[in-house]
Amino acid sequence: MRRSTTDLFSVFRLYWTIILHTKRTDRKRRESSVELSPTESKVVYVRMRRRAVVRPRSVVTLGDVARLVTEDRLQMSLRSLPLHRITEKDGNLLLIDMLQVVKAIREAEPGMMIETFGEPHVLLEISPEGEVKPRIVILILAWLLLFFGSGMAMMNFHADVNMPAVQRRITELITGHSYSHPWLFQIPYSIGVGMGMLLFFNRLLRKRLNDEPNPLEVEMFMYQENVNHYVITEEYRKKHEGQAGGDGD
Repeated sequence: MRRSTTDLFSVFRLYWTIILHTKRTDRKRRESSVELSPTESKVVYVRMRRRAVVRPRSVVTLGDVARLVTEDRLQMSLRSLPLHRITEKDGNLLLIDMLQVVKAIREAEPGMMIETFGEPHVLLEISPEGEVKPRIVILILAWLLLFFGSGMAMMNFHADVNMPAVQRRITELITGHSYSHPWLFQIPYSIGVGMGMLLFFNRLLRKRLNDEPNPLEVEMFMYQENVNHYVITEEYRKKHEGQAGGDGD
């Protein structure tokens, strides 16, 4: 009887020890999770812009060159984080790379994790008027120049290939009669040239015919990409030369 009582007491004590150990483990786990949650939540996702416009003698902030996703209480302070002050030595183009952004964020928030996406740099265009808008007078002059220039080019082409004689001959073959002014052929031909230009440039006044870019837009995009690539390469070269000169001094 005494032995059974002792065994029962031992089992009860072991069971109570297990319960206490489990409670202590759960408490430590909750405390550790509470301590780590602020650190784990301090993550910022950075996506650099491709190109931006800033004013001379202004302070370039992180919000000017990148898009941020983080906590609301940190987003405003990070967006106003200064990166560079524009001076006359910067010229009209300036390059801000990702390393400069990461360094500024690390100095402001040492324990923050940084996740980067997209381009590793942003090209800043320094303009006193902000974003450059097209001038109406220059736009009208360019439109008139292109209009009359393209018209002269088409007339010269028709004169070189003797288009009136060709049209008269085609009309004679179709109708069996010769006309000095084959209007039945020339009118559809003129309408077809205009419709072909509309389809080629994929635009009817301000409305697109579909979402595909026209060849002119593709060429302009490729030209801008090549210009950006050249400018970025030159800016990196200047930075490396400046760093090498500073190390040499």
